[in-house]
Amino acid sequence: MNARPQPDPRHAYRHFSEVPTRWMDNDLYGHVNNVVYYSWFDTVVNRYLIESGALDIHAGKVIGLVVETHCNYFASLAFPQTVEAGLRVGPLGRSSVRYELGLFAKGALQAAACGHFVHVYVDRVTRRPVELPAALRAALQPLANAT
Repeated sequence: MNARPQPDPRHAYRHFSEVPTRWMDNDLYGHVNNVVYYSWFDTVVNRYLIESGALDIHAGKVIGLVVETHCNYFASLAFPQTVEAGLRVGPLGRSSVRYELGLFAKGALQAAACGHFVHVYVDRVTRRPVELPAALRAALQPLANAT
């Protein structure tokens, strides 16, 4: 039997990015709706890749397609909190990478949610898997093996 998932501690992540909550993120129950967490994951990863020069969203020959996602929720987040998103890289393959994320209330030591998604990198035109470009691999290396 699998053990019940536990929230990751802040020190398990190598890079942090602040994500402001918005009024529209709250749902009927007074907390951020679960679908918003996946949007934050995508935003944090792509912001990191763009800022590190590893992703050209307009003209790059290689793009990442999401093939797997997962999230465990441990505590509520709600507007007007600021979220601190931790990022690390899990398995790094020939054409794929697993991004692992933790979402923290500002200053919290334990994640309110932990999740991951897997990108398979493909040729923009043919959509066939390609080897991770050197610039991408170089940007991901510092985030690998944080735990």
